[in-house]
Amino acid sequence: MTPNGARILLCAVLLSASGCAWLKPGKVERDYTTITPFSAAEPGEKLPEGWQAWTLSRFKRQTEYRLVRGEDGNVVVRAVADGSASGLSKRLDVDPGKTPWLSWRWKVPDLIDSADNTRREAEDSPVRIIVAFEGDMSTLDFEERAFADRVKLLTGRDMPYATLMYIWENHRPVGEVIQSPHTTRVKMLVTESGESREGQWLRLTRNVAEDFRRAFGENPGRIRSIGIMTDTDNTGEKTRAYYGDIQFSASQPTNGALSLHKEAK
Repeated sequence: MTPNGARILLCAVLLSASGCAWLKPGKVERDYTTITPFSAAEPGEKLPEGWQAWTLSRFKRQTEYRLVRGEDGNVVVRAVADGSASGLSKRLDVDPGKTPWLSWRWKVPDLIDSADNTRREAEDSPVRIIVAFEGDMSTLDFEERAFADRVKLLTGRDMPYATLMYIWENHRPVGEVIQSPHTTRVKMLVTESGESREGQWLRLTRNVAEDFRRAFGENPGRIRSIGIMTDTDNTGEKTRAYYGDIQFSASQPTNGALSLHKEAK
């Protein structure tokens, strides 16, 4: 496994593991069925309840995340990446069969010029929403189980059964599913493409259960965590992006967003 190739897998592993850490003695169990909104926090470096930072490696530069007040007065996350890769995550225990609708807002002022998620040496994105799923690892074929064993040996943590990432791509068409070149258990779904909507706040809504079935050809297990990541460690470029609130819901949101391109402000 090459260093660049391992990066996207370490991302999935660390994101998943961050949601599965044991609670310290005497600590109160948190709510893992909802996502604490960024807009409920105050501007600054302190993250909202339940969110935590995760890093890929102590040898890798970290992306800077900070809560700032947006143009509309709501608090959002600003991400600044400079040849870096790290993220924020929130542990979850969500049944996508009952609450399949995932909605979020993001804004990208400038794309990463040389990024291409179909090429391992250029596998960067200005914005990613990352969803990790549970599942029965014993049902995977020998090669995938062996790969998961190598990942655990490398990281000391279990690899998620499946990871679905929603990304902004430079050239690939909206709706395309890009498979990791290293494992079938990591898929990237292009939810925005090209530069025509740079600098705009976009609201997106996806049916995660349907997307999972299309990407993996099976029904999804429980969702164990969600995360965001802005990364430029492969291209070495600099970019910034903004993330608004992320939420799951049982029914399609009232804005009726069936399209990947629903709202621009």
